[in-house]
Amino acid sequence: MDLQLTGTRAFVSGSTQGIGLAIAEALLREGAEVVVNGRDEGRVHDAVARLRATVPGAAVSGIAADLADADQVERLLDRLGDVDVLVNNAGVFDVVPFDRATDADWQRYLDVNLMSGVRLTRRLLPPMLARGRGRVLFVSSESGVDVPADMLPYGVTKAGVLALANGLAKTTRGTGVTVNSILGGPTYSDGVARTVERIADARGVPAADLKDAMAAARTTSLLQRFLEPEEIARLAVYLASPLSSATNGAAVRADGGVLTTLL
Repeated sequence: MDLQLTGTRAFVSGSTQGIGLAIAEALLREGAEVVVNGRDEGRVHDAVARLRATVPGAAVSGIAADLADADQVERLLDRLGDVDVLVNNAGVFDVVPFDRATDADWQRYLDVNLMSGVRLTRRLLPPMLARGRGRVLFVSSESGVDVPADMLPYGVTKAGVLALANGLAKTTRGTGVTVNSILGGPTYSDGVARTVERIADARGVPAADLKDAMAAARTTSLLQRFLEPEEIARLAVYLASPLSSATNGAAVRADGGVLTTLL
C-alpha cells in the first residue's frame, strides 16, 4: 500500500532508539524526509548513520537537543523549520514508589513527557493550519489510562499527553490537519530492556526469565508478550499519512489488548 508520504518532511522527537527510531525508519521507508532527535550529539549521529545503512538513499538528518530544556527546544525549532509531520515521541520512565519521587523527578517527567510536546507543537502546528494540511502525532501509553501505582509520574504525564492531543485536535476543525495519539502497550524498547536488566540483576535472575514473567503478569494482555517497537511504528506511519484523513482527535490503541475499558 502506498501511504502517499513521498516528499513529506517529518520530525520525530526522542528517536535515537526504541519506538522513535522505529517510527523514523518506517517513515523513511515510505519516502518521507526525516529529522531525528536525541539529547546527545554522538547518539544522534549514530542513529542517522544506522538509518542510512538500513534504508539506502534515505533523506535523514538529526538535531541534538535536550527537550526538557525550553531554550534548547527553541534553538532546535529555529534550525528545523516547518514540517508536514510532527511525532511527539520523547519520553522518560522508571519504576519508583510514589513516596520516593521528588519534586525534581516530577518536573523532569512533566518537561520531557508533556511540555516537549507542548513546545514543539506550539511552533509547528500553526504553519500546518495555514497550509491546510499536516499531521501531529503523540506517542502516549496505556499507562495514561490505567496508571500504574509504581509509575505514577509516567502515567500522570501520559494522561496529560492524551488530554493535550484531544484538545489540540479541536483547533484543526475544517482543515486537512489532524492530531492523534497512540495508546501503546508494554513495548520492549531499549529503555524497557535496560530497566528489565537492572531489576533482574538486583534480583539475581536471568533478564529473559523476568521479561517473560512481566509479560505474563499483565493478565489482561491478549498478546501475552511485549510489543515490538516496529508494531507501534506501523500504526504511527499510517496516522502520519494522508490515508488517515478521517481519524482526528483519536487515541488509537496498539496496546495488545491490555486495556479492558472502551475508549
